[in-house]
Amino acid sequence: MIRAGVDVVRLNFSHGTAEDHAARAGLVRAAALACDREVAIMADLQGPKIRIGKFAEGKVQLEPGQPFVLDATCELGDASRVGLDYPDLPRDVQAGDILLLNDGLIRLRVTRVAGSEIHTEVLVGGELSNNKGINRQGGGLTAPALTGKDMEDIRSAVQMGVDYIAVSFPKNRTDIEMARQLVAIAGAQIGARPQLIAKIERAEAIAALEEIIEASDGIMVARGDLAVEVGAAAVPALQKRMIRLARLHNRTVITATQMMESMIVNAMPTRAEVSDVANAVLDGTDAVMLSAETAIGRYPVETVEAMASICLEAEKSQHFELDKDFLDQTFHRVDQSIAYGALFTAHHLRCKAICALTHSGATTLWMSRHDSATPIYALTPRVTTQRKVALYRNVRTLHLEESGDRDASLLAAEKLLVEKGVAEPGDLVVFTVGEPMGSPGGTNTLKIVRIGQHG
Repeated sequence: MIRAGVDVVRLNFSHGTAEDHAARAGLVRAAALACDREVAIMADLQGPKIRIGKFAEGKVQLEPGQPFVLDATCELGDASRVGLDYPDLPRDVQAGDILLLNDGLIRLRVTRVAGSEIHTEVLVGGELSNNKGINRQGGGLTAPALTGKDMEDIRSAVQMGVDYIAVSFPKNRTDIEMARQLVAIAGAQIGARPQLIAKIERAEAIAALEEIIEASDGIMVARGDLAVEVGAAAVPALQKRMIRLARLHNRTVITATQMMESMIVNAMPTRAEVSDVANAVLDGTDAVMLSAETAIGRYPVETVEAMASICLEAEKSQHFELDKDFLDQTFHRVDQSIAYGALFTAHHLRCKAICALTHSGATTLWMSRHDSATPIYALTPRVTTQRKVALYRNVRTLHLEESGDRDASLLAAEKLLVEKGVAEPGDLVVFTVGEPMGSPGGTNTLKIVRIGQHG
């Protein structure tokens, strides 16, 4: 899968133990090493997934019109009632509310609430099995974004060296800030600071979208739970808006859920899935994500290959109007101005590549927020930066040994580009670098180089 195009591997902390995830992280690192690639690892927190309990026989069949009770005190359910893993749910609902179970496949209308019991009428029935999720149409459930399990999982994820942590169901900036504090505490002694991805999947998150984006390092358009809360028809326009806002705020964005769903069992995607992936790329997403397709599907490698080919074709079709991105822009930082200057210069000189000698990767992040036909390379001595930058759109990474001498570093960078087949003698390349060398955030120099010609 890594050879086929995987850049980030997501570990779903809704399943398995910390030991399981640590073992899988080790497998990812070993596989990436074998492929001579740096691949990021993302820990995806479970969050306050509100679920029903278990049934005595594992599942029941609900029929439209029948009464059904969600009972916080019930241990094993039957066709008339089932327990809840979130005992405060009766406080959050009232008569007339619509509850959606199993990703919206089953619909219940609340008729009354009595103590720990939520009495409902089945509107849309079907098979209901153990531990299926519950959403309220329109949102409004009060469960906190970070559970006790999430707090433990943050500590485990930081210790195993993940590059990103995805926070499930944040409602506002405060949820992300709390997660960041926990990450800082967990990583203080080992110097680890994974970046935070806010999963936008609650109706309340839409109203607070900009503040959540500003508090995060990136967002995930988590279309599954979001569609259940706001309605599937509202999601495509919201997806476009979220991608646009993330890029505007210099944040990364991942588009997720059911992108290649049919390939769980089929060797080829549907035309609708091909269009879905391509449109996310054309909208400007940094990444498109697979879930069951690669976790339990029959064709994991073929799915990645298919998705990668769709992304490449979508990128080929793009028309770049880079100049328009810089109209009416105000730059407040030297390194940001250098990043945008490199894009503008490479675009007009038709350079072979833009190469940022970087410690933090910030320069390449700014560049990647704008559509450009010129490939961007992050040349860094830091493996952690290589892994982080793996998520950025149109950015590739190369390991360049650290040097305190700018000219020596540039000569080494030229040699590396030729060795890797990025450029050939005579090609124009734009370099960005900071002086003095080795200071994160210190990019202050732009140099146009013709490979193989010095002086």
